Amino acid sequence: MPITQWLGEHWFAAALFLAYTTMLVLHARAGLVAGRTASGFFVAGRRLGGAVIGVSFYATFASTNSYIGHAGKGYEYGLPWLTMAVMLVLFAWLSWRLVAPRMRRFTAAWGSLTVPDFLATRFASDRVRVAASLVIAFSSLLYLVAVFKGAGHLLQVFLGIPYPLAVGVTLALIVGYTSVGGFLSVVRTDVVQGLLMLLGSMLLFFFITRAAGGVGVIVDLPKQPGSAHLFELNAAIPFVVLLGVALAGSLKLLVDPRQVTRFYGLKDESAVRTGIWVAVGGILVIQFCLFPIGLYAHFLLPDPTMDTDLVVPTLVGDGGVFPTLVADFLVVAILAAAMSSLDSVLLVAASVTARDIAAPLRKNADRVVPWTRIFVAAYAIIAALVALDPPGGIVELTIFSGSLFAVCFVPTIVLGLHWRRGNGAAALGAFGTGIATLLGWLALGWNAALHEVFPALAASTATYLVLSLRGDVVDTPEVRGQFS
Repeated sequence: MPITQWLGEHWFAAALFLAYTTMLVLHARAGLVAGRTASGFFVAGRRLGGAVIGVSFYATFASTNSYIGHAGKGYEYGLPWLTMAVMLVLFAWLSWRLVAPRMRRFTAAWGSLTVPDFLATRFASDRVRVAASLVIAFSSLLYLVAVFKGAGHLLQVFLGIPYPLAVGVTLALIVGYTSVGGFLSVVRTDVVQGLLMLLGSMLLFFFITRAAGGVGVIVDLPKQPGSAHLFELNAAIPFVVLLGVALAGSLKLLVDPRQVTRFYGLKDESAVRTGIWVAVGGILVIQFCLFPIGLYAHFLLPDPTMDTDLVVPTLVGDGGVFPTLVADFLVVAILAAAMSSLDSVLLVAASVTARDIAAPLRKNADRVVPWTRIFVAAYAIIAALVALDPPGGIVELTIFSGSLFAVCFVPTIVLGLHWRRGNGAAALGAFGTGIATLLGWLALGWNAALHEVFPALAASTATYLVLSLRGDVVDTPEVRGQFS
């Protein structure tokens, strides 16, 4: 389609996109000023309010993995897939209750700027710092690939451009404002993106259910040929495996560095009390608008073999489902969802690489901010290239990434914050045992009966507990001061 014809049909999308990119530039400029110091670049000087961080928390989590991956997966997994939506809301609440207050206090007292920074101080071990950094870098890369894939499919269908070009457009946008603006730019941008995402999720639910015949039509779905199984407990996969998928995806809200580092920027305890309502409320609305979409899509896309990552992009591009103006808005809203996660994951991966892996190897370790900006671009380019031929679907990539975070960081972060015992050997043992069990379970094919996150998390937690009880307690002034 000629560009002039496309602009004539989608002028509203072009106008929204122009306003959106202008906002990115303005926030990047503000972040550039604040990011002259490491504290300003990584945690915005720890002076942000609860409402801002609360929106950033849910906006960072609800990326294309929710709007395209999770929403589309209901097409295959059926009604039991709503179990994950329930668990996401629960773990969002647990994250703000169990992790946020102590993480804010500990990291402020220790001057920690990254998750490996916190773990290195908590366990008095630079080996823990490096090991945690490597886990974060690899897991973040997998997640980035998934988000690039979702954004690429969306722009491919909507703009009618080749998939590689769609991924390239996403790449160019994200590298610019994340590398320049740092944490402040990311959080401020998340506030706008979070509001777009809330409205976008409600519009998706409204127009798709309307096109399907109304909300109540769902009771007729089991009567359609080949659809009765969607309402059975073991609809597409055994329910115990689906529970594992849900657990792996939900535990990220407790320990995923891109979520946990939101708490570093909170200014005080009252900000925590405000943030919990904003964050949990946003997760609740978005997930329960998106997760049922896959079920209603059976009335509109009667192709059981369809790639579930294409369900939402196909519906958004269908003029019979969405008016042009609404579709234009949704494309920008879902693109904002992708950006809200891409920027946070990129900043986390780049910061741990620059500060916790590369800095100790360089003589001029104080130039961590310029190096972080370089690593932002490097990670984005690598992820975009891998996304051209990804090793899996959006949900599969994000769930495996979440499993790695869960088995490594649930014992070390959650127990490390609340239990006085624990040491470097326990943390490293938990990492090694958890990852080995996770990969071994997958290699043996036992995940068909029981999701790998269950045995891997049990093994890593047991290892942490045993080695903590058998080993010495970390007795540095920093740790002693927080547990006294």
